[in-house]
Amino acid sequence: MTPRRGPRPLPAHLALAVNRALVTMAAIPSAPGSTPWSGSWPGFAPRSAAGRAEHARILRELGARAEKGGAERKGTGTGDFAAAVWQRLAREDAALLRGIAAYRAHPWRREMPDPPALWSEGPARLLDYGGEGPAALFVPSLVNRATVLDLMPGHSMLRWLAGHGVRPLLLDWGAPGAAERGFTLTDWIAGRLERALGAALAVTGGPVALVGYCMGGLLALAAALRAPARVRGLALLATPWDFHAGSAGPRARAVAGLLPGLEPALGTTGTLPVDVLQLLFAGLDPFGIARKFRAFGRLDPTSPRAAHFVALEDWLNDGIPLPAPVARECLGGWYGANTPAACAWRVAGAAVDPRDWRGPSFLAIPRGDRIVQPESARALAAGLPGATVLDVPAGHIGMAAGMKAEAVLWRPLRDWLASAGQGPA
Repeated sequence: MTPRRGPRPLPAHLALAVNRALVTMAAIPSAPGSTPWSGSWPGFAPRSAAGRAEHARILRELGARAEKGGAERKGTGTGDFAAAVWQRLAREDAALLRGIAAYRAHPWRREMPDPPALWSEGPARLLDYGGEGPAALFVPSLVNRATVLDLMPGHSMLRWLAGHGVRPLLLDWGAPGAAERGFTLTDWIAGRLERALGAALAVTGGPVALVGYCMGGLLALAAALRAPARVRGLALLATPWDFHAGSAGPRARAVAGLLPGLEPALGTTGTLPVDVLQLLFAGLDPFGIARKFRAFGRLDPTSPRAAHFVALEDWLNDGIPLPAPVARECLGGWYGANTPAACAWRVAGAAVDPRDWRGPSFLAIPRGDRIVQPESARALAAGLPGATVLDVPAGHIGMAAGMKAEAVLWRPLRDWLASAGQGPA
């Protein structure tokens, strides 16, 4: 059994935990009479109302304990407060290590066999999940395995759809080989995706719906605009468009600013390595990894929830390196220059403009998305004439493969796929 490597890159996550403790302790005021604590601990700024209430409760508890100890010794209580904070940090870091160890030792492994492949080219395959009903070709991201849409028994969007009136086909990109490391986005879209679409039409006998997830939504949109007669409907799930929408602009520009420093890796390997990609994603919520592994350590390891957590983490940590030309286009163009929203992103020389799409469209926008800000996806919805927009009470990954995914996304998507584009667009 191959040992688990996650959470990747592990040294970075452990170093972050250590630095959090050091910065927290250094920030505690030591001057006599100063307030023991007035701000948020690094990484302790919860987003939810419940989390903020818990945060305030912890600070009151620690502050009261320190003041009581200080009063008994006629001191300021700052030293007692620092000791209490240190003890709490130590407990949380120990819980993080227990959670990581429990994840790495968990017996669950993905053992579902792949469905038959209808077509292949290089590492890419077109997988047929069967089912009776309208055909839909699913296009995942280039940087994660396609298995997020076929995660595990009971948590597979594609197998569920196949049993509920849809014939799902999945374009599994595979890991880039020597040829794919030189691919641009035009090569992926106007080349491999279009040929996979042609293979899907040859098998199903007519136009299919294109369903793109995350980055795959951008690829699906561009492909649909290039061949509208082949596409009876376009569904975009958590798909970014305006990379500078809302508060995302500074973060997007900062990511683009990393590109010169990444050039040595891009030039040496021909790709943006998986661990670098994982660090970029972790930067969206630096302390999120620690929080979720501490929570996992408290779960019953034999529970379905624990197995589901392990399945998702295995998928997250089994990423795919991004070909260097695509990394440059995405980081410099999408994130830096915001080329999609400016309609300046071009595929095979033609601008990708959602206003040119005339067929039915469906957009699922998860309100708790930390990877694609909802404002970014709403900008795409605004550009698609007559789009059906679903507000999803979930996060970016939970929407597709979470415990409530069937209710919040699979069923509404199934209903739309069953009705959209039955006649000419």
